[in-house]
Amino acid sequence: MPPGRKTTRRRAARPAKARPRSSANPRDLVVITGLSGSGKASALKAFEDLGFYAVDNMPVSLMPPFAELVAHSRDIRRAALVVDVREGQSLEKFPSMLRDIRRTLPTTVLFLEASRAALLARYSETRRPHPLGREARVTGALQEERHLLEPIRKVADIVIDTTKFNVHELRAYIQNKFMRESDGKSLVISSISFGYKKGVPLDADLVFDVRFLPNPHFVPEFRNLTGKDPKVENYIISFSQTREFLDRVTELLLFLLPHYINEGKSYLTLAFGCTGGQHRSVMIAEEVARRLARHGYGVKTAHRDMPR
Repeated sequence: MPPGRKTTRRRAARPAKARPRSSANPRDLVVITGLSGSGKASALKAFEDLGFYAVDNMPVSLMPPFAELVAHSRDIRRAALVVDVREGQSLEKFPSMLRDIRRTLPTTVLFLEASRAALLARYSETRRPHPLGREARVTGALQEERHLLEPIRKVADIVIDTTKFNVHELRAYIQNKFMRESDGKSLVISSISFGYKKGVPLDADLVFDVRFLPNPHFVPEFRNLTGKDPKVENYIISFSQTREFLDRVTELLLFLLPHYINEGKSYLTLAFGCTGGQHRSVMIAEEVARRLARHGYGVKTAHRDMPR
């Protein structure tokens, strides 16, 4: 269901007897809750794309042991879970359990809500039954749900009104709020070379044709070498058009990569092609990878058609 636009409210920070966190890679937990139809599923997906271990419809009774698991796990450092009205009467235990959890793990409660009209419109579009029962009218179910969730809303750290937000705006808000600097460099980038003689790689996202550069193939001493050889590399980089191309491509990529990350892209393949895939494309792919690495991006290189 499309969530809507936000109004946010932050509460004063509560003292939490949490374990000391590593400044380099702290652990934390986000509990997503709120009204049915307010966008909890979309929010959970946004956290999952940020690298959070995501759990939907977590029983309240399992929250404390789950927090202990996250606090001591080697594999899970950040987790997000959804707790909502499907829990029924167990929701009464939420505030007290939250206090216990915060002694173990820094925890943020994110509460999503929307106007009555917006929620009714979303239920009308999806034709899904309200969790409180198929027999109840949606209007009455929503009113009852607000009443049941009010104690949780009062302990929420962040309240978002999604009435006029769409899915992408909610996602952008969550990424802006919860993305760490290190998360922004989590995009897996491959810088590969290829030869046009054998076609363009099918998995390429961005393709750059470097056949405009002088070809080392026509220099006898370079013919049997590759673009990874220092002599070939120095030859190609000696031309002003090579240096300008590398500067311009690097600048373009440094502009594009944050936008790809914001859109949730996890993998990006850069493909550099020359005639045979042995000299120019190899050298350029390696140099672009080095330049991006200097800016904190992880880049893998591969050379499809380079002679072994």
